[in-house]
Amino acid sequence: MIDVAMTALPVGERIVLRAGALEVTVAPAEGGRVAQLRHAGVDWLVGPDDGFDAAIAWGAYPMVPWAGRIRNGRFAFDGKAWQLPPSLGPHAIHGVGFLRAWEVTSRSERALTLALELGEDAQWPFGGRVEQRVEVMPDRLRLEMRLVAGARAMPMPVLGWHPWFRKLVRFTFEPNAYYPRDAEGIATLPLAMPPGPKDDCYLCDAAVVLWHEGQQMVLRAEGDHWVYYDETPHATCFEPQSGPPDAFNLRDDVLPAGGEVSTWTEWTLATAR
Repeated sequence: MIDVAMTALPVGERIVLRAGALEVTVAPAEGGRVAQLRHAGVDWLVGPDDGFDAAIAWGAYPMVPWAGRIRNGRFAFDGKAWQLPPSLGPHAIHGVGFLRAWEVTSRSERALTLALELGEDAQWPFGGRVEQRVEVMPDRLRLEMRLVAGARAMPMPVLGWHPWFRKLVRFTFEPNAYYPRDAEGIATLPLAMPPGPKDDCYLCDAAVVLWHEGQQMVLRAEGDHWVYYDETPHATCFEPQSGPPDAFNLRDDVLPAGGEVSTWTEWTLATAR
C-alpha cells in the first residue's frame, strides 16, 4: 500500500505576494498551499527546500473536504456505507485538496484566488467546488475557504489549514477542551479537559500567539477547533479548522445540494514583545 500523503508532488509555478515587510509564496500546483511566509527576512514555515518534501509535511496547505483522519476511510451517510481510499496507513487523511493542483482564477500583487473542482470519484464521491483566497497585508496574512456543494448532498465538510511552523520554543495556547484519541490515534467523544497530548484536536476560543526569531504571530480563526501537533523536532503545528478529525463519524450534519460552508483564518505579525 502506498501512503499517498507521504509522496512528493510535482513542482509547479510559485506565486509571490508582497505587502510591506510580508512576503508570501503560494504553490497552486502543489496542493494550493502557502509554500513560505517571510516577514522582515524571517521564514516562519518549513518550506519546499527544507528536506521534507512529502505532500503532508511542509508549507501551510488547505484541508478539504475533511481534516485529520477518517477512521479506515469509512463512514455512513444517507443510509449507505462509504469507503474512501486510505492515504496514510489505513486511514484517509486531510481531504484531497492538499494533493491536487488548484486553478488560479484571479491574482494581483497582494491577493490570489484559487479554485478546485472536487469531482465525483473514489477519493470523494460527492462533488462540489472549493475556492480559496490568499490575501497579504503589510502586517498579516488572511486565508479564506469556501466549499459549494454540487447536485448532491454530502456529509458536512470540515475546512481548515495545516501550517508547519518552524520549531517554536514559545507560544500561548489556552484551550478549554479536547477530543481524546483512542488506540488507533483517532479523535473520539466525549470531550476531555486540558492539558492533553501534543497531537490532539482542541477547542479554543482565544487567539494563539507564537514567537519565532524575534517576531510574534497572532493566529485567529472563525472556528474554535485547533489541532496542536508538536511531536517532531523540527516543527510545531497549530491547525485551524471548522470541525474535528473523523467528523463524518462523530457528527451527522449534512450539507444539502447547492449549499455552502466557509471559514477563515488570519495571522498577524509584529516585532516580538
